[in-house]
Amino acid sequence: MPSPFADPVHVLYVDHHAWLQGWLRRKLGDTHQAADLAHDTFERVITGRQASALQEPRAYLTTLAQRVLYNFWRRRELEKAWIDALATLPEGLAPSPEDYCLVREAIEAIDLRLNGMPPKARQAFLLRRVDGMKHAEIAAAMGVSEPTAERYFKQALVHLCSRPLPDEA
Repeated sequence: MPSPFADPVHVLYVDHHAWLQGWLRRKLGDTHQAADLAHDTFERVITGRQASALQEPRAYLTTLAQRVLYNFWRRRELEKAWIDALATLPEGLAPSPEDYCLVREAIEAIDLRLNGMPPKARQAFLLRRVDGMKHAEIAAAMGVSEPTAERYFKQALVHLCSRPLPDEA
């Protein structure tokens, strides 16, 4: 059985985990959240390309960590918007804790599916599916031609169809 110390991911983790966690701690100001995001970053290393082929491991880890950090901030923004929307509801209309969890999971699943979609395709998709706009309205809102708006929407559909559902990953 090969030694775990020969594993390039293990070596990368041992050599750079403390540095990465410190970098994230400085960005976030929160030790526990930095530890979670460092873990998420190394999770991406494990599922990503070969760690043994890295020329600049810290540059690679920084790039991955910035993406993880961006996703964290985006999820936090979504959650804050949801909480702000709930605060405006009368008490009798506010969802139960169970419903809140279900909606939060649904929002996270949608966010996960939209992750990596080109921004204009995402905008066209959301305008169509959330706001119910027609292609001509989307084109006017985005300042593009109608065929371009339709192309963006189709691009979004292709992106969504090519990504596995969270349960399939």
